[in-house]
Amino acid sequence: MAQKIIIEPFHDGQVIRVTLNAPKANVLDGEMMTDIQEFLDVLPNQDDVKLVQFIGAGDNFCFGASVPEHTKEKAPEMLKHFHQLFYTLADLAIPTAAIVSGQCLGGGLELALMCNFMFVDKSAKLGQPEIMLGVFAPPASLILPMKIGQARADEMLLTGKIISAEEAVQIGLATRLFDDKESMLAEVDKWVEKQILTKSAASLKCAVKAARLEFNSVIKNKLQKQEELYINELMATHDANEGIQSFLDRRKPEWKNR
Repeated sequence: MAQKIIIEPFHDGQVIRVTLNAPKANVLDGEMMTDIQEFLDVLPNQDDVKLVQFIGAGDNFCFGASVPEHTKEKAPEMLKHFHQLFYTLADLAIPTAAIVSGQCLGGGLELALMCNFMFVDKSAKLGQPEIMLGVFAPPASLILPMKIGQARADEMLLTGKIISAEEAVQIGLATRLFDDKESMLAEVDKWVEKQILTKSAASLKCAVKAARLEFNSVIKNKLQKQEELYINELMATHDANEGIQSFLDRRKPEWKNR
């Protein structure tokens, strides 16, 4: 069985690339989340790391978290592990970058949103389609308003709108746009050499803490409330469970508005 993530060091270990390795969807299931968490847990011992990159194997970044793990019985454990990734990334304060091609949806986009930088190529499609399944996206509900403003965040979160790479750059969600994945990797590497490797790793960590003081405070203090809303209120409704089940059954959901 292939490894769910691939860890590759670059630039003498100053840059570490994490590849979500379950193409074509690169779904963030429990096994992949555990592997990412184990990787993040050892980073505090690596003083020279200046940037962590996340990328998807193949043509897509990530279709999102595993829908079968969103059922009422499994959601509490899934959310606990998923949200721990965000707490850990906040505490690490190591600069992070998402390198996005193809579909970047749901939990995949939430992981990319948590990064300091998001690079996209023209194939990228980004969105939070959870509402289509009768549920919502806890981390994105906090992060999107901070990054692109409440009005644009509401549109993405409440309609499930999928945006293009061009729009992502236009609204300030993505850092830079490239023609394709190959050119993106080459140009991002040049950007890293110029903008990241010339800095002190220790100073970068302090700068991340300073730049994200308010951002991280929101994550640490309010993500748990989002999790409780999801588990205790949302999953107590008929429609949230119907939405997940209809997806698993590959049929249209039958909403009862309760």
